[in-house]
Amino acid sequence: MELLVLLLVPFAGGLVLALWGHRSLAPELNSGISLLTFLASAALTARIIADGPLLVWDQMFFVDSFNVFLVALTAFVSFTTTLFSRPYMRIELQKGKLTPGRLRLYHSMYQMFTFAMLVVLLTNSVGILWVAMEAATLTTVLLISLYRTPASLEAAWKYFILCGVGLAQALFGTILLYFAAEKVLGAGGTALLWTHLYEVKGQLEPTVLALSFVFLLVGYGTKVGLVPLHNWLPDAHAEGPTPISAVLSGLLLNVALYSIIRAKVLVDGALGSHFAGNLMMGFGLLSVVVAAFLLPRQKDIKRLFAYSSIEHMGLMTFAFGMGGPVASFAGMLHMTVHSLTKSAIFFAVGHAAQKSGTQIMADIRGLIDSNPTIGWGLMLGSLAILGMPPFGVFTSEFMLLTATMHEQPWATPFLLVALGVSFAAIFGKVQPMVFGVATLQRLPHRPALLPVFVHLGIVLLLGLYIPPYLAVWYRQAAQLVG
Repeated sequence: MELLVLLLVPFAGGLVLALWGHRSLAPELNSGISLLTFLASAALTARIIADGPLLVWDQMFFVDSFNVFLVALTAFVSFTTTLFSRPYMRIELQKGKLTPGRLRLYHSMYQMFTFAMLVVLLTNSVGILWVAMEAATLTTVLLISLYRTPASLEAAWKYFILCGVGLAQALFGTILLYFAAEKVLGAGGTALLWTHLYEVKGQLEPTVLALSFVFLLVGYGTKVGLVPLHNWLPDAHAEGPTPISAVLSGLLLNVALYSIIRAKVLVDGALGSHFAGNLMMGFGLLSVVVAAFLLPRQKDIKRLFAYSSIEHMGLMTFAFGMGGPVASFAGMLHMTVHSLTKSAIFFAVGHAAQKSGTQIMADIRGLIDSNPTIGWGLMLGSLAILGMPPFGVFTSEFMLLTATMHEQPWATPFLLVALGVSFAAIFGKVQPMVFGVATLQRLPHRPALLPVFVHLGIVLLLGLYIPPYLAVWYRQAAQLVG
């Protein structure tokens, strides 16, 4: 029942908002739909914790400790982002950057995007996962191009082409996976079900499965934003509406990485080697280093944090590639704290850009004087994402570095240098924005900054104390993937 509500609410909400998404109360309706989705995810989480994994609807949908954790995170950040977008999108409408028709498109596609991500996370079928990932791509193309400026249309087109090619690679990888599974499980839909594949992973043809994983990693890695497949990500973040930047960084990248991790477990069982992990570590480490050294060159605040997202997704990919209980636990924790922190940063950045009328960092000064809550939100969020203690990002990065020193010591210097460069770049650019001479005016609507401090409060809590039930949850998920 909880699963049905969880999927039905955003889908039905998207249809309703396609008709009424331009009305004056549409932002509140959007938030209400997302709240219902979050409550359904909380109920589903409680059921999984109490009763264990769930397999329903002719085995097409499957929930365990790993994906239910991401479902709860996705639903929560989706809900808080709608709270932020209420005043933000109203200001955009007043400034003439949006029309009522485009606002209706935004609200309806936002719910359809949420629905597509939840289907990716919850489906037991590799085929349905690919279809849902394609649906998520199509909805975000419409959201990135919402402003209809030349730059936003170019960003949406680049996103569509690059991710379309990536998903074509993922489709070929899925076909190869079916080819390997058909010989063991027989023809039919069951050969594409994760649960069936896991049971027979040791019998699957290793060579075909290894080739399948290469295509899946390249295909879904494009959506993760791994270097050198990352070129769409900074443009999409910079030119789309800020609420979409928040959910792209905080949610979609996680969902794409989830698809790779599921495939890695199969390949590890079939090959009995660290082939998949080595590939993930290579792409992950390259992403961390390249993104860190591109950060100092950025002038646009949203592009700056887009490259930061590439860096942190690289850290997670490296952690899950390395495997083991500590690294996998660190990867789970980093998924959580990065989603919460990066979305909070984009909330603050969105209001700062609205106040100044620009996203160029050199033109944004004195946030701490003109609006202290925006200034402190941006400063604290930046310190959190840079791994300053006692925030949770420090905890996850410390665990990852500890595991790296033990398991892969050769990679430790690369990670330390990259983290140091990114710290200097981001702190050096954010500090004058917050503490410079104030030149900004107040916003016509009171900004929604409660989600900023709620997110950062949770990240701070996870840095100081991880509740026992949450630690058990992370460990169970780490065992499934590590």
